Amino acid sequence: MIDSYGRKINYLRLSVTDRCNLRCQYCMPENGIEKMEHKDILSIEEMDTIVGIFAKMGITKIRLTGGEPLVRGGILTLIEKIKAHTEIKEVALTTNGLLLKDMAQDLKDSGLDRVNISVDSLDPEKFSRMTRGGHLDDLLAGIKEAKRVGLTPIKLNVVLIGGFNDDEIPDFVALTKEEAIDVRFIELMPIGEVARWSKNNFLANQTVLEQVPELTPVEEEDPTSPAKYYRLPGGKGKIGLISPITCKFCEDCNRIRLTPEGKLKYCLHSDEEFDLKKALDEGVDLSKYIIESIQKKPKEHNLENGKSILRNMVQIGG
Repeated sequence: MIDSYGRKINYLRLSVTDRCNLRCQYCMPENGIEKMEHKDILSIEEMDTIVGIFAKMGITKIRLTGGEPLVRGGILTLIEKIKAHTEIKEVALTTNGLLLKDMAQDLKDSGLDRVNISVDSLDPEKFSRMTRGGHLDDLLAGIKEAKRVGLTPIKLNVVLIGGFNDDEIPDFVALTKEEAIDVRFIELMPIGEVARWSKNNFLANQTVLEQVPELTPVEEEDPTSPAKYYRLPGGKGKIGLISPITCKFCEDCNRIRLTPEGKLKYCLHSDEEFDLKKALDEGVDLSKYIIESIQKKPKEHNLENGKSILRNMVQIGG
């Protein structure tokens, strides 16, 4: 698929649920969200059908997201079905890691290739406070098990939060010295009901380079990656900076998103959505509908003048 700006769209981020076993402060309001009815979200079979159509249209990489994708019933079956589409070259998953200790082997056996794991603090008390109840030990055990079964290369996603984890930047960077993992710092994005909170706690990724000046740029093999990569001298892993606020990376954007209830989003920072579930139910030619939708993908996202989208991240897919 080629959009109207000549970008090749080959990456689908598929959100399988709006449910999560954490309530991270930057992701959802303290009282949670109104959860979708089970009947309103895509079934495993519907997801597989839609993935099959996307695969025939040029999608080669699928990332499963949530909410927390590991709380979705049938997740192992879904991975097996996706991997059965020969056009799909990689199936990855983004998780908070709390369930990985018990599920990593089954995920690997089902065909999952690798995981990205979200971790915003290496301090147990701070981790629990930001996630509203999560246990860091569970996450660390999950990382260890994911490494053991080969869900690699592992990437750790760290949302940079002013006044919270900026003092831990050197500690996160140090993880890449002896470990062949990538630590990626992500700028806090103003999304949904917690947009004001995010704006008040924003910290630019430039802070990472200021705190760790010995980081040197490395060339990224994938030009469509949103991260700019750096490495410590002699480091086995890399540091990635994903900067959607201070440095747009829209020129090479190759991704689209599908929400749990089947809404196609061509841009995370746009409220415009296209209802694939409804189209599927009505027997519409999905390939034609998808192509028409992709042509509306904007040149770049717009977060100027305090603008933010209405839906919460957990409802869209991280």
